[in-house]
Amino acid sequence: MIVVTGARGFIASNLIKALNEKGLYDLLLVDENEKTEKEKNLASLQFTRFIDRNLFLDWFQSNHHLVDFVFHLGAKASTTEQDIQVLNKWNLNYSKTIFEICTQGKIPLVYASSAATYGNGEQGYDDKKSIKPLKPLNLYGESKQNFDLWVLEQENTPPFWVGLKFFNVYGPLETHKNRMASVVFHAYHQITQSGKMNIFQSHKEGIEDGEQKRDFIYVKDVADVCLFFYYHQKNSGLYNLGTGKADSFNNLTKAVFKALEEKENIQYIPIPTDIRDKYQYFTEAKMEKLREAGYKNAFTTLEDGVKDYVQNYLIEK
Repeated sequence: MIVVTGARGFIASNLIKALNEKGLYDLLLVDENEKTEKEKNLASLQFTRFIDRNLFLDWFQSNHHLVDFVFHLGAKASTTEQDIQVLNKWNLNYSKTIFEICTQGKIPLVYASSAATYGNGEQGYDDKKSIKPLKPLNLYGESKQNFDLWVLEQENTPPFWVGLKFFNVYGPLETHKNRMASVVFHAYHQITQSGKMNIFQSHKEGIEDGEQKRDFIYVKDVADVCLFFYYHQKNSGLYNLGTGKADSFNNLTKAVFKALEEKENIQYIPIPTDIRDKYQYFTEAKMEKLREAGYKNAFTTLEDGVKDYVQNYLIEK
């Protein structure tokens, strides 16, 4: 049996779809057992059982002998969350317990870290370097960083473990994320509703408006890397999960216009003052470590990913 936490979430539901496509259906899914917009993400997927996240740890402690692998993707994922107790509960302490049970039961584990641990990037985005100097810009990033640090301190670990530092993931099944959904999602809706797209102005000397850059990765590629580690259980450690190529918000927006076959109409607006001081102007994952671990597949280009997402998932047929 494979456990997937955060199962109704964006990345996890895409992973479950990919697992099903590989003929893997003996899945225990873990998430909030409340009826929310996320519920429809599992509508067409096959699995053995669903269990509420509040009940899972007790079940896991008693039944870990039934589990062959864990994908721990559940988290409190809001980068604007200000309640450190909430973040510590779900992103730190809950994750510690899962790690400890996997250690006890000798169960391989892949868990979700985050590129938010890199902060403003002053230390670079290199997953081969020590993570101790990293300074996240928000409490969410701190909670992920603190768990990564704790994991690296453990003498006893699962037989195989990987922490994936997700960069800017976009793709289908993210509707429920609302404000936290990808720029592609927001661009599609803004363009189809108003015929234009607003992009943040640059407030940094030397960077033009809309030329802020991120490492955007298609969620199907994220699921593929997760599957790679399921099938290749060696070289434990922390790994970046981006494409290794930063691209601008201007290029992303132009790709959405192109996918919609609409004329480009981009306007630039000020960055809200509440996030201006913590705004990242550049992220780009170093991907050599993943390649050296044996992952050979090419990552989807931004234009191709946006086209697939817009034309096959966002446009109402």
